[in-house]
Amino acid sequence: MADWTAPRSLPVPAPTGRPRVVRGGGRLVSTSSLVLWDVLRSAYTHLGFDALGDEAFTAMVLARIIEPTSKADTVRVLEEVGVPCPSLRSLFRSLARCQEGDYRGQLATAALAHSARTTGRPALVLYDVTTLHFENKDEDDLRKVGMSKEHRIDPQVQVGLLVDPGGFPLEVHLFEGNKAETTTIVPVLEQFQKRHGITDMVVVADAGMLSAANLNALEDAGFSFIVGSRLTKAPYDLAEHFQRHGNYFEDRQILESTRSMGTGKAERERRIVYQWSFKRQKRDDRNINLMIDKAERIAAGKAPLKKARFLKVTGAAKELDQATVDRARQLSGLKGYVTNLEATKMPGVAVINAYHDLWQVEASFRMTKSDLKARPVFHRERDAIESHLTIVFAALAISRHLQDLTGMSIKKIVRTLRTARSATIEVDGHRMTLDPELSTPAQEILNRLENGH
Repeated sequence: MADWTAPRSLPVPAPTGRPRVVRGGGRLVSTSSLVLWDVLRSAYTHLGFDALGDEAFTAMVLARIIEPTSKADTVRVLEEVGVPCPSLRSLFRSLARCQEGDYRGQLATAALAHSARTTGRPALVLYDVTTLHFENKDEDDLRKVGMSKEHRIDPQVQVGLLVDPGGFPLEVHLFEGNKAETTTIVPVLEQFQKRHGITDMVVVADAGMLSAANLNALEDAGFSFIVGSRLTKAPYDLAEHFQRHGNYFEDRQILESTRSMGTGKAERERRIVYQWSFKRQKRDDRNINLMIDKAERIAAGKAPLKKARFLKVTGAAKELDQATVDRARQLSGLKGYVTNLEATKMPGVAVINAYHDLWQVEASFRMTKSDLKARPVFHRERDAIESHLTIVFAALAISRHLQDLTGMSIKKIVRTLRTARSATIEVDGHRMTLDPELSTPAQEILNRLENGH
């Protein structure tokens, strides 16, 4: 009788480098993530990006969504996915065609058309700026040391992004790293206007874009605007309220005022909308308390001397600046907005709600930096950096589109569908590709995409 308790040793065939032949004369030729590729390719086509007619560019865009990496490493990503892969030389030739053929302009036109189909012609656009730094310490005409969003001192470039209220990208522009944020918004909107012939739109931007010259230029170009307002003028704008009610506000209370902005012939009256929030006041007060503690520690010699908001330094004397603290307490809970829209066209609450959509731009920037890894940039010449940004722009549009349809992050979509591998087999000289058995999460993604389209 055989001893079934003893471990059995199975023969392991020596590797031959040849495909393993299975019973019946069939063999496995390859596997591929065709489900994922078909989903990405379908979205690319649905957005109208296939009008470029450049397969190498398409490959770079979709590969960046699957696994962001260098252009050279894109070949590996495509091979692992199991789809036709252009040569590395073809990819670099496509980068050159991207600039020569104004791919970004064509993509922007298709993006606006998609936004119009989904939103019914967007009457509102949102704008913000971010920075992308380089490890190279040498500056050039484009990569310059400037005000960094990440508090770095490396050469950088600035990227201006225009999106619709849902966060879908409409325009992207590249600027020198030391260019002031306030000087980027007008060129972007002028290009948008020139490309699409649209002027009767409202642009929403952060307080960093606020300058009287900027607002005048936007207005003269035919745009309406909503921008965040700094609170330094609030005591004057709301002087009547403070005189009658002191620092008392009702939660979500909205107050309006007007303010002259600019000097000389450039001076114009602007509508200011303020809102006080109990929740914001609690947050502001916490921050004020932390800054008071910092100033008091420095004044008492318990912390090294450094710049602090509420610290008053007179000669060798250091003390808490109580007047500045009182002014900060007075404005705690307030948020201001500047607009050239009349109250009859957009009431205060609508102005505030429109401004709050700015988180969509920030969400798109986070996606470009995390999921799509717009940085590091493996290029030095401006045209190559511009082409790289165009690829990221297209990948961002596809990612936002798929996220909107599924309600899932692009990272989860890719991770779930990438493991669904189709198999190509050969039997008696005939090849066929077999669909994978889909997991429940994968099938759910496909169902949502089908229903969304």
